[in-house]
Amino acid sequence: MSPQPIRVLIVDDSAVIRGLISKSLEQEPEIIVAGTAMNGERALSWMRTNPVDVVILDVEMPVMDGLTALQRIQCDFPDVPVIMASGLTSQGAKTTVKALSLGAVGCVAKPQTASAAESIRVLSRELVMMIKAVAGKRSSTTQTVTPSSSVRTEAPAASPASTPLFKRNIKFYKQPEVLVIGTSTGGPKALAELMPQIPVDFPMPILIVQHMPPGFTEILASHIQKDSGRITVEAKHDQPLESNKTYVAPGGSHMLIGEKNGQKVTLINQAPPEHFCRPSVNPLFRTAAEHYGSATLAVMLTGMGEDGIEGSHEVARVGGTIIAQDEASSVVWGMPAAVVMAGLADKVLPLSEIAAEIKSHCLVRA
Repeated sequence: MSPQPIRVLIVDDSAVIRGLISKSLEQEPEIIVAGTAMNGERALSWMRTNPVDVVILDVEMPVMDGLTALQRIQCDFPDVPVIMASGLTSQGAKTTVKALSLGAVGCVAKPQTASAAESIRVLSRELVMMIKAVAGKRSSTTQTVTPSSSVRTEAPAASPASTPLFKRNIKFYKQPEVLVIGTSTGGPKALAELMPQIPVDFPMPILIVQHMPPGFTEILASHIQKDSGRITVEAKHDQPLESNKTYVAPGGSHMLIGEKNGQKVTLINQAPPEHFCRPSVNPLFRTAAEHYGSATLAVMLTGMGEDGIEGSHEVARVGGTIIAQDEASSVVWGMPAAVVMAGLADKVLPLSEIAAEIKSHCLVRA
């Protein structure tokens, strides 16, 4: 018997946007638009009498706005994931980042192109994959991997393609000099939990790639600074890395680590997307491995797809340390699963235990 299609509720005060989102999904046989609503109040009323698997929620609406509706949905329907649809306005971006930190699983930008066909194509590419990932399909792999069977205990092969599942016995760590973090779907909420647990005087720079469009990452950096008390900025080109700062990759650009006049700096570029992502985790992890070698501490948090897997191979190849978030605590176990299944993770941990593991590494000397 064929599985039931994923039932989606679209909530937006614009009939045009509701129509565009509906059309972007209608060609996908595994998804049906079960209903639409023009504000949060009507959405909640509809959900009380109709089953739904995923809600696509506008940020700015009359009667009941998206942020209020999100909190009500989380209270009344805690198992239903919510994807925020945001216009690229300053206020829309602020509200969206707030919603993501509260537990919305992801966001998509509302169509900005003049062509309806192009808008539908862009929306379809983003939404279909995200809906499938969050609608109870949390693992991107069919193989179950437990922490005890997934950590590495020997040096990885140089070629990523030939790297098997193996274990490495970790006895000696080089004192980390940089912490790099990659995340995507579910990342803002994971960062809101993780970053306050890291001390303000944490003795190394922290660099974060969170998949987000332009205009959102500066606000994300402000949220992280407010939550953690640690100076946090949206990274700029040729910005010196300082031990007491956190750097967030700017939306729409890759963030790398380079050197200038003997000083480690952030490099920002517009190179092609990797795994359909810009920023991608790969350039950050690769250049961290290049410039810090075995003093690299990398963390892969919840996220859809496999972005960062090639960069993780580089971190492992040079002897760096990789921590992956476990399946149970991930919104989508895609990016960390790829690391685990490749045998690259030194530890596979619940989100609640990752900060303690990070801190423990900073106290261990080679």
